[in-house]
Amino acid sequence: MTEETPGFEEEPDVPSGATPEDATPKAAESDSAKESAPAAPAGDVSQDVALTAQLDQVRTALGERTADLQRLQAEYQNYRRRVERDRVTVKELAVAKLLTELLPVLDDIGRAREHDELVGGFKSVGESLETIVAKMGLQQFGKEGEPFDPTIHEALMHSYAPDVTEDTCVAILQPGYRFGERTIRPARVAVAEPQPGAQPKAADEQAKEEESGGPDEG
Repeated sequence: MTEETPGFEEEPDVPSGATPEDATPKAAESDSAKESAPAAPAGDVSQDVALTAQLDQVRTALGERTADLQRLQAEYQNYRRRVERDRVTVKELAVAKLLTELLPVLDDIGRAREHDELVGGFKSVGESLETIVAKMGLQQFGKEGEPFDPTIHEALMHSYAPDVTEDTCVAILQPGYRFGERTIRPARVAVAEPQPGAQPKAADEQAKEEESGGPDEG
């Protein structure tokens, strides 16, 4: 039997001709290999940066194209509204022109009615024409007793009256007509103005009441 010398540990077998470093335990070699594992190649990092920059460019281009489309859509909507307004305006002008040409005929119908001459077939035709132009939007205006408005009335006669407090239409010589908000002919009227120096009836009555001590009390 071989006796073991105390104080000496058994060394691992080392192949013949190997250096002392070759005697390092394999476990140590494994741990060292793990610790010294190489980092990611620099080429991969550069590629990621390039892809990120390219993605940012695509997003910027997409935002610009989206803004262009929104601007074009807004311009198209404005164009459609302009075309619609122009179409309505042209239609209104054409209708107003047609109705203006028919006003003398309507005046003849009105005069015939005033003289009780609107009878028989002429009455039927006249009333049909008045109905048609009314459906097209023609409106007659001008009444006796309404205040004179130079924007819609044309004064052909002037007079003075003690019983008016402002310029008043006392006679309608020719009715006015409007189409929508457009006046296609003003009403031709006789206007009465307040008598110079004369007090209106209301003022006269109030003055008389003040002189008599007020109205009688029952």
